[in-house]
Amino acid sequence: MIAANTNPLFQIEQNYSQSIWMDNLSRTIIESGELKGLIVEKGIRGITSNPAIFEKAIAGNAIYDQGIEASLRANKSVMEIYESLVFDDIRRACDIFKPVYETTNGLDGYVSIEVPPTIAKDTETTITEAIRYYQAIGRENLMLKIPGTPEGLPAVERVISEGINVNVTLLFSVQSYIDTAWAYIRGLEARVAEGKEISKIASVASFFLSRIDTKIDGMIEKKLQERTDEPSRTEQLQYLKGKIAIANAKIAYQEYKQIIQSQRWQALSAKGASVQRLLWASTSTKNPEYSDVMYVDELVGANTVNTLPPNTIEACADHCSPANRIETGVEEAQQLIASLNDDDININLEQVMEQLLEEGIDKFVKPFESLMFSLEAKVKQLATV
Repeated sequence: MIAANTNPLFQIEQNYSQSIWMDNLSRTIIESGELKGLIVEKGIRGITSNPAIFEKAIAGNAIYDQGIEASLRANKSVMEIYESLVFDDIRRACDIFKPVYETTNGLDGYVSIEVPPTIAKDTETTITEAIRYYQAIGRENLMLKIPGTPEGLPAVERVISEGINVNVTLLFSVQSYIDTAWAYIRGLEARVAEGKEISKIASVASFFLSRIDTKIDGMIEKKLQERTDEPSRTEQLQYLKGKIAIANAKIAYQEYKQIIQSQRWQALSAKGASVQRLLWASTSTKNPEYSDVMYVDELVGANTVNTLPPNTIEACADHCSPANRIETGVEEAQQLIASLNDDDININLEQVMEQLLEEGIDKFVKPFESLMFSLEAKVKQLATV
């Protein structure tokens, strides 16, 4: 075990006020004690889940069979069985993280669960399900994940106004982050207008990274194949590879700083409101040519969260090099983003972000539907035993 004072994961929190959460949850890591160990040995301060994670955790895993059989005896539907399994995992994870929640005064110690991705474009159903999930799970350190779609943001506002913690997910563009931040503020303002407490509400804005570079890099590769007779253009295109996501995130952080300096935010802060922290998501490096901790090292900064999959946690503990880099190279970041509009490059970033959002929803819908199918098959199998 790496000593806490030399472990980069601990240094990131202690020296730079960034929290490290993990993007992975299963009954196996809960029951084995691994999750508790990650809190103590790796300094993990929260955990997130999504339909893809639960599909991997539940499908084909016998550890859930007893719970499925109990639900069968209670004549539960496949959806009710899914919820009973997942809600139980979430409650147990919340209990494990409760000491972190208490010692950080509600800054960390959260467990995120996503409302069904099939309702991402249905505002009213998202509101209803988020409230139902929160009440059914019954843990104060629970965060409801709601996609940052045009339909999702009004739901974020309403759910915040109900006093529920929200993790706004699938944010790609800087504008989508700005819209998310103001949805959070409006939700808090609505509570204040009703004379309700706002100091116990927490929110994060999950800003995605590696998917952006994967998409942009693919577009750059196509452009490089189209024309190779202009060395300067080739060099310019090559230079952009693997840089857009981090540049985009740095610009978003500057917007965050402006928002918390606004009069509307200051009025809420005076009443005890907590800032909605930017959370760096999709932080596993997809391209083996890039550093496996590039989305950690380059985005260390105050009042942020970085949520890492297990492999990236191990890599970071081994060779992250923490420094306060979130506010370095901001001007270059702005130039990089602006250069996408150059005639020689001609990449419409707004269009790319819209496409990534649609793909992001689909990447959660498909495993959710696959999980429902797998559960249904397992239910039939166990029903005949």
